[in-house]
Amino acid sequence: MQALSKEQSARRERTLLVALLLGAWSPLTMGVAVLLGRSTTQLADFIRRSVELMALFVSWMVFRHITHHELSSQAQAKLERWTGWGVAASLFCSGLVMLGLALSRIHSFQPGGNVYPGLVFGSMGVITNAWFWWRYYRLDWEQSSPIISAQIRLYRAKCLVGLCVIVALTAVAIDPAHTITRYIDILGTIVVSVYLLWSGYSSARSASSIPVPVPEGHRDVN
Repeated sequence: MQALSKEQSARRERTLLVALLLGAWSPLTMGVAVLLGRSTTQLADFIRRSVELMALFVSWMVFRHITHHELSSQAQAKLERWTGWGVAASLFCSGLVMLGLALSRIHSFQPGGNVYPGLVFGSMGVITNAWFWWRYYRLDWEQSSPIISAQIRLYRAKCLVGLCVIVALTAVAIDPAHTITRYIDILGTIVVSVYLLWSGYSSARSASSIPVPVPEGHRDVN
């Protein structure tokens, strides 16, 4: 992989920072929606957004550290690995929480409440996440970077999860008392959790495949 130019690094750092700042509002807005509504998918989405915010912060901090300090290729590769594993862990933990929440509510949960704020915030989130997905894809296509590649996988998952949440909340808004609505809400959470687990596994494999150069003094001499 070629080194990034100063201009390329600056664009990537700005994009990561904007994503972090916008992401900081995400758990807050969805938290308000959770208080107004009673949806398993909505509650699980709030937990997911909170965990992902930590991954965004770590990604921005590591990328900033790499671009503003003179690091060896080995140290940089290790940091990029840890960042990829951090993104994978956020996806995996979110998937486990959502799956456990859905399974615990299969027989006793009845959706209801005002889910319209969740629909509004969820729709805005999908649009925003789709833009960042496209933005990171363009940046990675221009010059590949492990941290940016991890963000592509993260925002792809965020977009698809957001669509599932919107479908589930729409069903609750139309007829919360219907038996099918309850199962749509629970099933939506399970589908999202499985996808997050798969995305976490995929991200961990990609992070593990980042090569870490061996220092010259540690190479075997034949």
